[in-house]
Amino acid sequence: MKKVAVFLIAFAATLWGSIGLFIRYFNSLGLDSMQIVMIRMTLSAIIFSIVMLIYKPKAFKIKLKDLWCFLGSGILSLGLFSFCYFKAIELSSMSVASILLYTSPMFVMLFSVVLFKEKLNAVKIASLILAFSGCALVTGILTGGAQISMVGLLFGLASGLFYALYSIFSRFALMKGYGPLTITMYTFIFASIAVIAFSNPIPVVKVMFSSTKTVFISILFAVLNGVLSYFAYTFGLKYIKSSTASIISTIEPVVATIAGAIVFSEAVQFPTGYLGILFVLASVVIINIKLKPKKKRIIGDVLTAQRRAVESFSARSVSSKQTFNAAKKQDVA
Repeated sequence: MKKVAVFLIAFAATLWGSIGLFIRYFNSLGLDSMQIVMIRMTLSAIIFSIVMLIYKPKAFKIKLKDLWCFLGSGILSLGLFSFCYFKAIELSSMSVASILLYTSPMFVMLFSVVLFKEKLNAVKIASLILAFSGCALVTGILTGGAQISMVGLLFGLASGLFYALYSIFSRFALMKGYGPLTITMYTFIFASIAVIAFSNPIPVVKVMFSSTKTVFISILFAVLNGVLSYFAYTFGLKYIKSSTASIISTIEPVVATIAGAIVFSEAVQFPTGYLGILFVLASVVIINIKLKPKKKRIIGDVLTAQRRAVESFSARSVSSKQTFNAAKKQDVA
C-alpha cells in the first residue's frame, strides 16, 4: 500500500503544479490572487459537501473536541498559506515565492520529529537537500540574481510554514480516526469561510457566471486542484510519514515549470533548469529506497535458518534415541 500512497502524493503534487494554467486564465478575466483562491476553496467545499451528503453522510460527523484539527488544516494552513504565498508573489516574484514556499519540507520534518517522534536519518536529510536545491535551480533563483525585501522574505517563509501545517493537522486528524474524506471536506469548508471573510465575493460570482466556459473551468479548477489533489494527498498520509510526503510533493514546481514551458512557451534554463528537475526526481527516488528493511529481512532469514537447523538436529537426536531404546529392548527380550 505504501507504493500506492507514494503515487497519490506525487499525483496530488502534479495537480498542484498545474494550478498556474488556471491562474493565468482567471487573471485574464481581471480577478486577483485572493479572488482566485476563493473560487478554488468555495467550489471545492461545495462539491465535496454535496458528494459526501449523497454518498457518505456519516463523514460529516466529528467530535467537538477534535474541531481544532479541522480549523487548523483549513484556516491556519490553507487560508493563511494562500494569503502569505500570494503576498510573497506580490512583493517579490514567482520564482522567489516558489522556492520560499518549498521550505515547507524543513518545517514538516522539524514538526514531525518533535510531535510524532519521527527519526531524522541521513536519507531524509540528503533527500531534503536535493529537493530544495532542485527547486532553486528550476526556478532560477540561484542564477537570476533575484532580490527580495525583508517583508517579502517573511511572507514567503510564512507561506512555507503554513503550507507545512496541513500535513501536521491532517496527521493529527488521521490519528484520531477520521478518514481522508472528512478531513479534506472540513478543511475546505473552514478555508472557504476564512477566504470569503477577506474577499469581495460579488465580483467573483459575476465573473464565474459570465459564460458557460468560465463555469466549466471554475468547476474543473476546484475538482482537480482542490477536491482530487487534497483527497489524494491526505489519503497518502495514512501510509507514509509526513516528512516523506513533504519531500515527494516537491515535484510540484517541476511540473509547474514543465507546464509553463509546454503551454506558454516559457523557457527552462539550460542546463540548470534540467539539472534541477533531475535533483527533485532523485530526491523522490532516494526517500523511497529501503535499506533497513532489507537488512532486517536478511537477519530474519539467518535466524530462521538457524532455528530450522536446531529443530532438525533436535528431531534427529530424538529419532536416534528412540531407535537406540528400541534396539536395547529387543536385546533384553
